[in-house]
Amino acid sequence: MKRALFSLYYKDGCDIFAQFLAQRGYEILSTGGTYRYLKERGIPVTEISSLTGFPEILDGRVKTLHPIIHGGILAMRQNPDHQRQLAEHHILPIDFVVINLYPFEETVQKPGVLLEEIIEHIDIGGVALIRAAAKNYHDVCVIVDTTDIPSLIEEIEKNGSLSLSTRAILATKAFSHTAYYDSMISTYFQRMVGMDFPKEMGIPLKQVSGLRYGENPHQKASLYQSYRDKNISTLNASILWGKEMSYNNYLDADGCLDILREFANDEPFAVIIKHTNPCGASYGSTLKEAFERAKASDPVSAFGGIIGVNKTMDKETARAIVETFFEIVMAPDYEDEALEILKTKKNLRILKLNGNDWTKVGLTYRRIEGGMLVQEWDQVGMIHEKWEVVTKISPTPQQEKDLFFAWKIAKHVKSNAIVYVKQGQVIGVGAGQMSRVDSARIALEKASSVGLEVRGAVMASDAFFPFRDTVDTAARDGIVAIVQPGGSVRDQDSIDAANEHNMAMVFTGVRHFKH
Repeated sequence: MKRALFSLYYKDGCDIFAQFLAQRGYEILSTGGTYRYLKERGIPVTEISSLTGFPEILDGRVKTLHPIIHGGILAMRQNPDHQRQLAEHHILPIDFVVINLYPFEETVQKPGVLLEEIIEHIDIGGVALIRAAAKNYHDVCVIVDTTDIPSLIEEIEKNGSLSLSTRAILATKAFSHTAYYDSMISTYFQRMVGMDFPKEMGIPLKQVSGLRYGENPHQKASLYQSYRDKNISTLNASILWGKEMSYNNYLDADGCLDILREFANDEPFAVIIKHTNPCGASYGSTLKEAFERAKASDPVSAFGGIIGVNKTMDKETARAIVETFFEIVMAPDYEDEALEILKTKKNLRILKLNGNDWTKVGLTYRRIEGGMLVQEWDQVGMIHEKWEVVTKISPTPQQEKDLFFAWKIAKHVKSNAIVYVKQGQVIGVGAGQMSRVDSARIALEKASSVGLEVRGAVMASDAFFPFRDTVDTAARDGIVAIVQPGGSVRDQDSIDAANEHNMAMVFTGVRHFKH
């Protein structure tokens, strides 16, 4: 007689497959909870403990960890010595293992959950069963996803059994499942003990959806979630309207959200992102004014960009937005009338940012060939009370406010980054240039091209000036104050240049490269 082992935390639907196998002569084996579930539905089932002659112990911590079970799963059917040992120890083969695990991921998300409960939802026996069955996939079929059952039933009805290729696919899913499960547990413990960079690391990734393509149409892509934190993120956002998000949409939206984090609790603020760089950003007395000033920073680049605002979207701002084509708009909430106005643009994706925790958690990862670069998120350096004025003159209160604004924006501009700000409005951005002087020239060109007056503006640089030329360029542009990290061996040259031009300069002591 063939045998199938069922051991599931989530049992819905498993009775259909158990009944299907029972009708084909399989003996159904099961653990306590699943045994009762199947028996109540009239399916003939044998409890594991009656097979092993050993009861469940330690409050269910030990159920299936027994040679009769694992021998039946791991024995190779074409190996005579394995078959001899099975007969010698009165062990019968097990051909199907249908299983899912204790819900560790769901448990850690529960409000106020205690460590004791989390520990008890770490599955031991289930993982061992999955790995054993997957290892022996030539002879055993392992099912960890009950949504696979209908197609498996169809294949068995058509061919009488499952092909080796199907069993290999199921084994692959099984190993991926246990890898994800273990990485969830290790990530939880790493956070608990504050171990950011362990010697060995598993990154839990679960597919959210497929994507039409990646950065370009010839690149395949998919969206994965790394950990179900409840902080504000693009993955936790609700898509209220519009087409599915693309790979590039997610990249740009994440960059937009990073900037919104800096201004989450400020006065009305709007930012427009293009290719992950801010092309416009501004404060305003109203949200509409903030948006219009952000758009005025670079109206050409704003076309087809992504808008982020830090307040509830109102109808006045919505009316201003729909006058131009944008890919995405992001806001913490929307007035009903504002939402209806935005929905008149059928291709506009409308994202509602859910939650109230703007912090970023975990680590940031960047794949390189053969490995991964891992670092903390860049979340320091915004405390302007610790800044040092290094020139003879200090910035005025308005200049200081603009410097702080520019510094926040520069943090999110690709290096080498130069940002010009005036009266709470970005008026020029130079991003991603090989020379910092070139970035300053581009920032001036951006401002001049739309008729924004640079004289009286302030400048932020994401890193120090290796030479005084950037300061001299800024002075010619009419910049009156500069914020930069400092730290160059030629800092004094830049300080001297600022003093010569009667400019204020502030050192932050923190660099914000963004590669």
